Amino acid sequence: MSDIRIQKTGEPDILHTSDGRLTLSVPIQIKRRSGRKLVTLPNGETAPVRPWDVAPTSIQLALARGHRWLAMLESGEAKSLKEIATREGIDNSYVSRMVNLTTLVPDIVAAILDDVLPNHITLFDLAVDPPALWDEQRERVGL
Repeated sequence: MSDIRIQKTGEPDILHTSDGRLTLSVPIQIKRRSGRKLVTLPNGETAPVRPWDVAPTSIQLALARGHRWLAMLESGEAKSLKEIATREGIDNSYVSRMVNLTTLVPDIVAAILDDVLPNHITLFDLAVDPPALWDEQRERVGL
């Protein structure tokens, strides 16, 4: 494999060699943002971030835990929230609040997963005593 050189400036270029190989030169710049490496394209735009390159947020993890624990209850793997809390070594009120996240309206769940939830909304706002009616949930979140 040939060596890879990263140039910060310049124009894209294609070099033809006598043996038929091509060398493509694409000027890119690699920047660090929030601990991630982002590729800056020649026109100044950043390349789109792939979903698997982004660590899940705390709200996304809480939502996943809530669904996992609800599935454990529904399948009979655990008999109660208290049993799940004992297995996980955490407080049973925390387990209860995370299971509350499974009752959220689908568009709020989508906003959580897409990480586009308004910044003023916290996990506490979503997990503690969520309204049963979806319209009231949307009002609370501001969607």
